[in-house]
Amino acid sequence: MSSDEIVIAPVNDKPGRGAFVDLGRDFAARTPHSVPQLRGELLELIDPNKNPFFEHAQVQLFIAYRGGKPAGRISAHIDELALRLPPEQGMGPGTGMFGYFDAEDADIGAALLARAEAWLREQGMTRVLGPISMSIWEEPGLLVEGHDHAPMIMMGHHPARYQGWIEAQGYALAKTLLTYDLDVTPEFPPLIQRIVASGQRNERIAIRPVDLSRWEEEVETVLRILNDAWSSNWGFVPFTEREIAYAGKKLKPLIRPELNRIAELDGRPVAFMLTLPDINDALRKIDGKLFPFGWFHLLRWLRSPYGAGMRVPLMGVLRELHNSRLASQLAFMMISDIRRVATAKLNTKRAEIGWILDDNQGMIAIADAINSSVNRRYAIYSKSL
Repeated sequence: MSSDEIVIAPVNDKPGRGAFVDLGRDFAARTPHSVPQLRGELLELIDPNKNPFFEHAQVQLFIAYRGGKPAGRISAHIDELALRLPPEQGMGPGTGMFGYFDAEDADIGAALLARAEAWLREQGMTRVLGPISMSIWEEPGLLVEGHDHAPMIMMGHHPARYQGWIEAQGYALAKTLLTYDLDVTPEFPPLIQRIVASGQRNERIAIRPVDLSRWEEEVETVLRILNDAWSSNWGFVPFTEREIAYAGKKLKPLIRPELNRIAELDGRPVAFMLTLPDINDALRKIDGKLFPFGWFHLLRWLRSPYGAGMRVPLMGVLRELHNSRLASQLAFMMISDIRRVATAKLNTKRAEIGWILDDNQGMIAIADAINSSVNRRYAIYSKSL
């Protein structure tokens, strides 16, 4: 094999998956502001025996070698649930995806994209979206703005050069995802305070923390609202029952009841807001390694994430309320409660809301009203095969 020959090899076994994850961690370590993630967590995401995403998806991982040395990686995958969606929602019949894109240079990137596209064509796909690594609920999009600061929990971080490499292969922008940065130390504007106070006087409304003593039931409530609230959004793929249970198990160690809210109307849950302390604060300090002493520092942080930033990755209001003033009022009430607790108990200074679809005018209006501003943009690209 010559020193400049590029070979793209499929990954089909456990050692290969380990090499795939280690390569990604190596790329992350060389990317400014990236935060190393736990190796075991990354391995689990691509393990067909552990991640229920594989129950409705076909996945092929690839590693690129140049001169026999690893030089890049990519995934090609087909989500059977996404194939059933209406095309106007961004996916639909014939749509495959690529994700986990890392490359040493443009030539490696082009070879990886070509191999992923070829695999998708072999499976009968006529269009590709990406990067989506791998579920739309995991790490969708390529970072195209906001490279100068570290990502929060469950957000991707990529070198700026990847954008040009992908676009050079004929990919066009399909959707932009936004995250908003919020200084939570000041009170919200007077108008928002009046809206919240009005809701607090409404006897039909109750805003409560999640109840960890009946965690499985709470998870089902949140995911039921989410699947309804987001069902007409671009890129929406419903959670399965197994994915609901899996997500609940993974998130529980990060859930602080006082930072997560469910809104009830006449005693019926109609909205929720999920808030997670930014575990990247802790992972950065232990370099994403549990051993020999990282586990101790991580456990201590989980018990008291004092000073941590907060991320609101998900919120939802039942569709029946979407065109009412009540929808935004419930959102303001939940985020107001969470802001108050986070600043008072955990000394939180900033929060991040997102991602938010760039055409989600309702959520953008809420973000603007509380004086938050866009700090990161992610691009999802599309290409005909």
